[in-house]
Amino acid sequence: MNIRQLQVSHDGMQDRLLLRIATQANEEIRVWFTRRFLRELWPGLARMLGAQPVPQAAPAAGEAPQASFDQPFHNENPTFPLGANPLLASEATLDAGADGLIRMVLREGRERSFNLNLNGEMLQALCAMLRATGGQAKWDLALDYAATEPALPGSAPAGGSKRLH
Repeated sequence: MNIRQLQVSHDGMQDRLLLRIATQANEEIRVWFTRRFLRELWPGLARMLGAQPVPQAAPAAGEAPQASFDQPFHNENPTFPLGANPLLASEATLDAGADGLIRMVLREGRERSFNLNLNGEMLQALCAMLRATGGQAKWDLALDYAATEPALPGSAPAGGSKRLH
């Protein structure tokens, strides 16, 4: 799947974040993130982000990567391979591939699932969007970029695949 655009927005009525992914094939994937899910997913994302090769214009330690959010999300008449209703993410697996891609699998219990492969730049953009939108939602989460280990029972050793929720 070739990602064309990512967007994260807050839905005040649902008190959830909505991740929208537009592809080059004019598909759109929608995923709900709850406050609890983001809180448990974030340490794994930060760890994966810290393991990425340093880009030429890397932010200073603890600072947010610079990303451009000036383009509005635009997807005309998309198809919805997972359906028009967003997947409610309740489980995630993160895995650092040998090819430099981060593989994130988001699952909705025993229902739908979605595989997302992110390069370092896309991972930085996703983390920056989740952090900014979580702040706008006033969720009071400590979404720091310092790589921290999630305090989850049965988590895999560093560098391996982790089931996060």
